[in-house]
Amino acid sequence: MLDQLTYFQHYIERVKRLVGQEKTNHILAKGLAIVVAGSNDLAITYYGQGAQSLIYDVDYFTSVMANSAASFVMQLYGYGARQIAVIGAPPLGCTPSQRTLKGGLLRNCAQDLNYASQLFNAKLSITLDQLAKTLPNSNLIFIDMYSPFSDILKNPQDYGFEEIKKGCCGTGLVEAGPLCNRFTTSVCSNISSYIFWDSFHPTQRFYKSLTKILFDRYIHRLS
Repeated sequence: MLDQLTYFQHYIERVKRLVGQEKTNHILAKGLAIVVAGSNDLAITYYGQGAQSLIYDVDYFTSVMANSAASFVMQLYGYGARQIAVIGAPPLGCTPSQRTLKGGLLRNCAQDLNYASQLFNAKLSITLDQLAKTLPNSNLIFIDMYSPFSDILKNPQDYGFEEIKKGCCGTGLVEAGPLCNRFTTSVCSNISSYIFWDSFHPTQRFYKSLTKILFDRYIHRLS
């Protein structure tokens, strides 16, 4: 996340050189900064390899995450950003990897991870609302990804999806990232019917469906 702030500073300096300070300030104030973070903190750092769940309870950990997001937003604001959207966590317990690891034979969603996602989202929404009151002319938007994501999972046929529990890559149960490529594993022939590409990441078609829902739901919040 610190690297992202560095990249943002570099962007601002380039824009200044091109159009000057006044125009840069206008671009920053009217542009939209979108912040996406948190899924790996929960799925990997807390419940996975990091196993922070052995040290902290989920209430404390999600509070740390929400406060960290607020700190990042404040830094963006300090650089001139005024419209900042922060996307919450999806139902992480319903990813194929979590179904496989925690869902049992029926491969149900891992409810502990879904609960953690919901807890983080609730805290993040409240934190952003409180922060907005202290930052003049700010437009801080919490983007609820959890609800539309869950709706697609519950009603996949309404969106043209058929497979919701397995990823398209390999067995669809545990492979992710670099393990999914044409040299190392098989890939399904009907990618567009799958919600998940690998055991953790959704497909491009899913993101198109989700993005349309979010765009229609939040476009009116922009000024």
